Amino acid sequence: MPELPEVETTVRGLARFLEGQRITRVTLNRPDMRRPFPPDLVQTMTGATVTSLGRRAKYGMLHTDRERTMVFHLGMSGRWRIDPAEADKHDHCVIETRNHRFALCDPRRFGWVDLVSTDQLDSWPSFAAMGPEPLGPELTPQYLRSALKGRAQAIKLCLLDQRIVAGLGNIYVCEALHRARIHPRKAGGKVTLPQLERLVPLIREVLETSIRDGGSTLRDYAAPDGELGYFATRFLVYGREGEACQREDDGTIRRIVQGGRSTWFCPRCQR
Repeated sequence: MPELPEVETTVRGLARFLEGQRITRVTLNRPDMRRPFPPDLVQTMTGATVTSLGRRAKYGMLHTDRERTMVFHLGMSGRWRIDPAEADKHDHCVIETRNHRFALCDPRRFGWVDLVSTDQLDSWPSFAAMGPEPLGPELTPQYLRSALKGRAQAIKLCLLDQRIVAGLGNIYVCEALHRARIHPRKAGGKVTLPQLERLVPLIREVLETSIRDGGSTLRDYAAPDGELGYFATRFLVYGREGEACQREDDGTIRRIVQGGRSTWFCPRCQR
């Protein structure tokens, strides 16, 4: 599934061609993806000017001069293709401007598109209960200490809880916890302030590095221009079960299951 860096990479790629442009045509090649397309999507977006693009957690947003925002989620395999050489049978939503064509391609159809009044985005159900952005100033060690107070749930699962931090996914939580030397099974409420002071900047570092690298190419993901991200080459623990830890001579990467998701960690350096 495309995670926060992949969505950020997508939004930045689209912005280069879409920001400030007037949409001349919108084509829906089926009535739905994971959810039905909004009934007024074509009418609202056709003729609208894209004033800016943004991201909230793992959602991308196209803001328009009609005070409506088109929100998209890439699901498991979705991606935007810019000026594709030919149509794909999985191009479910196509947006055109005078100079470019943007196709939302999603073979598995777990992604979806919605329309939201721009001034109501913060109260939109999918956003209303979200915690702070991991790249924003609101995520601080003090905030996490307060949010985790008294929690017996494992820190790995706490960080995946979108109500605590918005947009963190499995790959980047595993990598950040390893870099911070925190055991993924440690109760959230028992993670100390000094540990959180190490963790918060490392969460940002892992995400920002992945964004610079174009994301982590897993299965179907590629950026809008077709380039594959290569942060996967920097994984220290994710998917490396049985390999030697790169920071501990006697450490071996292990895999466990938490909340139905695989967790990779080094039991020697993560305490």
